[in-house]
Amino acid sequence: MGTGSRSDPETRHPDRYAASEATRLLCAGAYLDDDFRDAVVDELLVHEERVVAPSLGIDASRVLAHALRARRLEAGWILLLIGLWLLHALLAKGFFLIFVLSCGLLLVATWARGGASGPFRADYPGSDGIPPSRRRLAAVLRVAGVLLLIVYVFSALELVFSDDPEPSTLDGGALSELTTASGTGAAWAALLIPTAMAAAVALHREHVARVLSSDLDPQTFATPADDPAERSGSARVRRVRELIRREQHAPVILYHDQHPFLGAGTAHATWTLAVELRPREGRTAVPLDNRVVLERIRPLVESLRTPSARPPAQSPVVPSPVVPTSVVPRQSVEVRDRLRGLELDECVFVKATGLRSRSLAPYGEAHFERERAEAVEEGGEVRRHFLRIRVGAWKEEVVTTVFVRVHTQGGMLMLEFAPHVLRPIRPDFRAIDRLTDSHRRGGLPGKALWALARTPTAAGRVLVHGFRMIAFFVRMYTGAYGAAIPDGPWKSVRELGSDHSASLFQEMDVSRYLKSVEDRVANGVRQALDEAGWETGEFEQKIINVSGGGIFIESAQDSAITVGDNNTVSNTRGNRGGGGDGDG
Repeated sequence: MGTGSRSDPETRHPDRYAASEATRLLCAGAYLDDDFRDAVVDELLVHEERVVAPSLGIDASRVLAHALRARRLEAGWILLLIGLWLLHALLAKGFFLIFVLSCGLLLVATWARGGASGPFRADYPGSDGIPPSRRRLAAVLRVAGVLLLIVYVFSALELVFSDDPEPSTLDGGALSELTTASGTGAAWAALLIPTAMAAAVALHREHVARVLSSDLDPQTFATPADDPAERSGSARVRRVRELIRREQHAPVILYHDQHPFLGAGTAHATWTLAVELRPREGRTAVPLDNRVVLERIRPLVESLRTPSARPPAQSPVVPSPVVPTSVVPRQSVEVRDRLRGLELDECVFVKATGLRSRSLAPYGEAHFERERAEAVEEGGEVRRHFLRIRVGAWKEEVVTTVFVRVHTQGGMLMLEFAPHVLRPIRPDFRAIDRLTDSHRRGGLPGKALWALARTPTAAGRVLVHGFRMIAFFVRMYTGAYGAAIPDGPWKSVRELGSDHSASLFQEMDVSRYLKSVEDRVANGVRQALDEAGWETGEFEQKIINVSGGGIFIESAQDSAITVGDNNTVSNTRGNRGGGGDGDG
């Protein structure tokens, strides 16, 4: 293999992004959002037959390890709260029905409010993108649930401290009958058991906060060998994680036909250009294949890594009577840019069909060489070869990936340019350090009040999570997914944890990266055409229009053209030989 087609060994290293900031934030998301955690476990572990999507800038294996650890932490908490629920149902009698109703209202309010359902949630405006109508519904349900809890607490206190209880003025007749008929013992249980639930909720939050602030601290997280999540797991988990490490950064990409670029993010201004190969006058054109064009593109794109230089800032000149005998030249200062970390390699997309076992997927170096040699000169529908150019910015939170494909067929040259952008990590995940720092600085009274206020919602959620956990074990051990025919990925861990938008600075950076790469790719194709003796005028005209988002019109003869909005255009061909007019 030539020097131009070799991939950087560091790029292929499976654990290169194990300590990236994006990986750390996604690992934190497994503790902050139960839905995200369950989606990660379902995609990577339950559906063992699915090949993992390319993990650009992250290590999906480490995210899975923390998702499983978060599930284990929650499992112990769920079992404790379920036990307290059973005691409440047995001992609290009529109070139990009131507590269930209030927990149900508050749980529905939490669902209407939206956002992550873990022990911490981001608290800045618009952090969860919930519309105002749902917020108002959540407020109404929350008020109703809190009023029921007030009735519940005061009725229990009245029974405990009164020898001759009468119907409370705080509730109606039906609620009064439920509470007064329960007895003093039930009232004590109605007060003590929810208090024990609050203690369990507070301990769970404290445990999660300790994990987030210690194991996921940036300095500690930088050493994967010291991560407790990396050292735990069953034999099946270790086997699946080894498969993920083998697949997630491999140059052979097994894809699902419904979303072949899964893992690369959202498509961004994809375009295709086709030009006819015409020999230049006075030159004998030589055949031009795809490899020649790619080898011309590669050094131009790689040169984007070279930092430019600028002269140092000039200090004010102070006249001096002393004339120096020698002048020391000032060193230029490098202008650093994220493009200096640009990664360029080749990848082959192969549809994930025809395999009997996931472990038999063609991920070895020899398999890749064979797949690339066969795919680079073909315009296949299922197997496709791309030059992949990747820029990981903002600590791998904004990833810009450009897939370039060149194909020559029948005297035509086709150029495909498919940029994809991964948006930043979700804002509630990015708030991990601020949330845990605020929790650590908070006093005991504040933590106790939070636990008391959170207990009804947490107690309701635990029943839902109990059923979800049972369903998880049933699907994992009865679905026989490990023995199923391999399939392509359905979800990407990186995309599951991505935000829907980016800041203006980040969008400007993405635009700059794309324009820089686009210009170098176009110049590489033009130089390849010129050196081989082919005409470049048509290509230069089309690339300016198509890459800029316009439409190239090769001929306007017998046409009517108008520019602008709300126009009427017509074309009439008569004895005058044709004409056109437009109202703009």
